[in-house]
Amino acid sequence: MSDKNVADMSFEEALAELETIVVHLESGSVPLEKSIDLYERGAALKAHCEARLKAAEEKVAKITLDANGQPDGLEPVGIS
Repeated sequence: MSDKNVADMSFEEALAELETIVVHLESGSVPLEKSIDLYERGAALKAHCEARLKAAEEKVAKITLDANGQPDGLEPVGIS
């Protein structure tokens, strides 16, 4: 596992670490206290991945098209 701050991770880094955590937890060979730590880290990684995906989806959804149907820019994304 990485000691890297979750907020500083790319989507791919966070997802890879989350997958590793799931494998460890599913193995059943991790002591209880370590399982709790891994679960908490996994929850933070999951939330980070979801936020990165949502931001990417919003950016793609806001791509504007010109009269020929070709991408020509982005509309600002409103915060909800």
